[in-house]
Amino acid sequence: MWAFLVIKGVEHIERAVKDDICQRIPSFRPDIRLIPCLSLHEYEGLLFSDPDALAQALNQPHRAPRFHQVRNDFPTPEDINDDPENAPSKRVIAIYSAYRKVIEGTLAARAVGIERMRQECEHFRNWLEQLEALPDL
Repeated sequence: MWAFLVIKGVEHIERAVKDDICQRIPSFRPDIRLIPCLSLHEYEGLLFSDPDALAQALNQPHRAPRFHQVRNDFPTPEDINDDPENAPSKRVIAIYSAYRKVIEGTLAARAVGIERMRQECEHFRNWLEQLEALPDL
């Protein structure tokens, strides 16, 4: 139930942002050019879409079981964050203390891949589908 309420809150904020921008600068056509997507938590949550790929990208394949353990504790990777001390990046660091967000996070995102993230993360998938449905301008 908690995860449902959080996603509904995020969707409400996304709509409010778009509505506000549409009112303030309609000449930029944000009604068709703006599709907000707020991540529920840190983007590292998306990396838990494939714990094995995450571990491989960090060159730490022996840590995959611990990444799986984190992933399996939540309904989806987007839900990984049950308090500020356990944000997704902090969970990665707890497993692999040498984690470097910019460099290794990027490598991990490439290794996990957008298709796997799409399969595991409904909110992210919905945003991608909105982008893909845009007409060619």
